[in-house]
Amino acid sequence: MKSLTLTAAALCVLAPALHAAETSAEVQGLDGTDLGAVSVRDTPSGMALATVTLMNLPEGIHAIHLHETGDCESDDFSSAGGHIAGDRSHGVLSQDGPHPGDMPNLTVKEDGVGEVEVFLPLLEVERDLLDDDGAAFVVHDGIDDYESQPSGDAGGRIACGAFSVAE
Repeated sequence: MKSLTLTAAALCVLAPALHAAETSAEVQGLDGTDLGAVSVRDTPSGMALATVTLMNLPEGIHAIHLHETGDCESDDFSSAGGHIAGDRSHGVLSQDGPHPGDMPNLTVKEDGVGEVEVFLPLLEVERDLLDDDGAAFVVHDGIDDYESQPSGDAGGRIACGAFSVAE
């Protein structure tokens, strides 16, 4: 009986991990070029994990954020709306920050590749990315200063991907 109780307890602990929400986005540049993908999943700890794998981007440091609307159809990706902000200010250097959709800057190497994994402690995949109007991942041409409102003075949008339900 003791082993049955322990097995049942273990299943209860693992159950949330088996049903954790996950989503992904194929990222495209302004000219429609495929640039890679980003995936975001809830983890058993309750913290979301984003995995970014991009290529063919301009070398340098670029701001990356999660935006409030899953629409990358406009010519300048403005249809993705603003950052997923909740009731917080932008940036880790802001007293009331960061936004749930704020991410650290992405360093793109000389070969055009940018890869990073980021923990997002304020984000929930279903609530923030898979709501009625979806969400998007956006790459900016500039660096996020982590404090300017509302978006870190990150410059124009150079890449975008709308999230979908992961299969």
